[in-house]
Amino acid sequence: MRVPRGPYHLHAEVRPGSGPAVVLLHGLPDNLHLYDRVVPLLPGRCVVRFDFLGWGRSDKPARYPYTADNQAGDLLAVLDHLELRDVVLVAHDASGPPAIDVALMQPERVARLVLLNTYYHATVGLRRPPAIALYSTPGLGPLAQALARRRPALHRRLFHWQVGRFIRDPAQRGPIVSRLWADFPAETPAFWRLNDDLLGTVLRRRRRLPDLRRFDRPVDILFGAADRYLNPRVALAFVRAFPDARLRLVPGAGHYVQVDAPEAVASVLLDQGPAQLPHRDAATSRVPASPSRGRPAEW
Repeated sequence: MRVPRGPYHLHAEVRPGSGPAVVLLHGLPDNLHLYDRVVPLLPGRCVVRFDFLGWGRSDKPARYPYTADNQAGDLLAVLDHLELRDVVLVAHDASGPPAIDVALMQPERVARLVLLNTYYHATVGLRRPPAIALYSTPGLGPLAQALARRRPALHRRLFHWQVGRFIRDPAQRGPIVSRLWADFPAETPAFWRLNDDLLGTVLRRRRRLPDLRRFDRPVDILFGAADRYLNPRVALAFVRAFPDARLRLVPGAGHYVQVDAPEAVASVLLDQGPAQLPHRDAATSRVPASPSRGRPAEW
């Protein structure tokens, strides 16, 4: 499906079904195929996934300002075009800021917010993966981009190394990294521009912490516990920020929790799974730990 976004178009895939629509957002450097292992585990549910501008099969306008703010506009374009309300809005990685921004701006359109190894604001524990740090550090980023243009083989090796570290399941690592790399050369301008925007994105959103504390919709936080970058400390920061938050950690799963633990992700999206602890218990505990000892529930 082609969804209009001003003079451009977004590529979206819609599977009809019942219940609140599940809207799946990808991060970087990936696209809607990140959820290929999850969608089949949501039988009978309406599922919507799309590529942000600059990614996957969406338009890739040259010199476009690829920013988190404009990605929020992409999301609103999809919700408006499909006339969606009361959705289960699912954010991963760099889609955290646009997803949360839209949820704060139009909470009546969100039945539940689901956060998968993502970020929103600068917080203790938040770490940039090495390749992201390389491209997002002021002064260093333009030099790294110039080197990547001159040495595309190095650019490819860096992608395979970094994205490969996001996946803990060795059986999935090779095929998925190769699939994502096939799309990435055309996506590179959006990737670099979003890296330029990254530090400003997380710093500016610290001003919105009071808005998070007033958000009254349920928030499910599911993190792969083995993610070294968007790690359990970041998950706990979300637990403290939202008044109605539930935390689940997936031991052994990495940054691409959709790939390493698709069943756990699907269970959360279907609002199933083990008992969760209220956010106050989780916020005062250490991570990871056993739920039987009054700490964040793990899978």
